[in-house]
Amino acid sequence: MTTIEIPKGKKVYFASDNHLGAPTWEQSLPREKKFVNWLDEIKGDAAAIFLLGDLFDFWFEYKTVVPKGFTRTLGKLAEISDSGIPIFYFVGNHDLWMRGYFEDELNIPVFHKPKEFILNGISFYLGHGDGLGPGDKGYKRMKKVFTDPIGKWLFRWLHPDIGVRLAQYFSVKNKLISGDEDAKFLGEDKEWLVQ
Repeated sequence: MTTIEIPKGKKVYFASDNHLGAPTWEQSLPREKKFVNWLDEIKGDAAAIFLLGDLFDFWFEYKTVVPKGFTRTLGKLAEISDSGIPIFYFVGNHDLWMRGYFEDELNIPVFHKPKEFILNGISFYLGHGDGLGPGDKGYKRMKKVFTDPIGKWLFRWLHPDIGVRLAQYFSVKNKLISGDEDAKFLGEDKEWLVQ
């Protein structure tokens, strides 16, 4: 559990599911620019920023390679982190494979599981929503495959040009992997996350 006291006049900001890079880099570039502009706007009064997963549509860290692009986003996050504003990153289902780059290069802690934070005395249980409750079977099946140490090791042996292209293809076509039985919103009275 992490406690953060928010000074008067400061705010806590949350963002998730930007899916930068989808469906193509060119098509997501305007979205990335809007996100970076938003970060620029909030840095003046931010006490903390929580990024709750899927900032990128695909992110896999090889030992010495990260996906090409996202320079504006990574630079702005580094600037904000360097200024002393804490940023917390929770992996989602499109960026499960973070293994040190954000911590080492941007000084941003990365969480692979939900975590409790106390913000001005109020408890928040934060994380990326996929797979947290009952159901969501497609994602839970996919996560077992994608987080398996042998599967990650084998994927790492693919050349990054091949691995990233393959992952981007399946990311855009993710319903082929995860199924769509969990895609319908059942209404507030039947959704466990809302309740």
